[in-house]
Amino acid sequence: MSLVSDTGKYILLMKRVFVMPDRWRMFFRQFPKELEKLGLQSLPIVVIISVFIGAIMTIQTKLNTENPLLPSYSTGLVTRDTLLLEFSSTIMCLILAGKVGSNISSEIGTMRITEQIDALEIMGVNSANYLILPKISAFVVMMPFLVIFSMAVGLIGGYLVGVFTDIITTADYLLGIQYAFIPYYVFYSIVKSLAFAFIISSVAAFYGYYAYGGALDVGRASTNAVVNGSILILFFNLLITNLMLN
Repeated sequence: MSLVSDTGKYILLMKRVFVMPDRWRMFFRQFPKELEKLGLQSLPIVVIISVFIGAIMTIQTKLNTENPLLPSYSTGLVTRDTLLLEFSSTIMCLILAGKVGSNISSEIGTMRITEQIDALEIMGVNSANYLILPKISAFVVMMPFLVIFSMAVGLIGGYLVGVFTDIITTADYLLGIQYAFIPYYVFYSIVKSLAFAFIISSVAAFYGYYAYGGALDVGRASTNAVVNGSILILFFNLLITNLMLN
């Protein structure tokens, strides 16, 4: 029953969020701040994780496919397609669900338990629209850029393996990442990332918005936001993959 109840509350909350803002000036004042906080401040973790994952995937693929029958470019090709199809969209979004989801949930949850949201409601402000819409909009706008950046940095990480080690030559790696490139894979990853960005931000906002109680309830809301957001990402990853790659 809790699942049905929570789903209904989530839908009703989103109905309140996605209405025309009472004051566009306030929305456009908050929007750039959220772009920086949720998007630009996530760049360092995206860069660090992507470069190491790109390098690790290149090393592991090369060492586990030592076969004279396999072409020399296969390592770069596998690394490229893994980054494009799964890592830079799905795995990166799972990581950001922890960072961004907990940030949104704890911020809104703290406002709830300190009665700031109640004060907004008393003043006649649509608190859901005022607090949540800029966050969802900003994160959905920034996510495709983070995904494309992750792809590029991950490929650079693989290239650095060829530069600094003798595991693979840079010529073989570059040939692999260019061989039989399918641009549709990038489009597919961007579509997935848009869906995942909405899931992360809206689910986190939902748990934060209904975090009644004290500090412990804010922590519980953040945990629920990250766990349930991650489960939904995996479910919709399966759904979107079946729809777009079948």
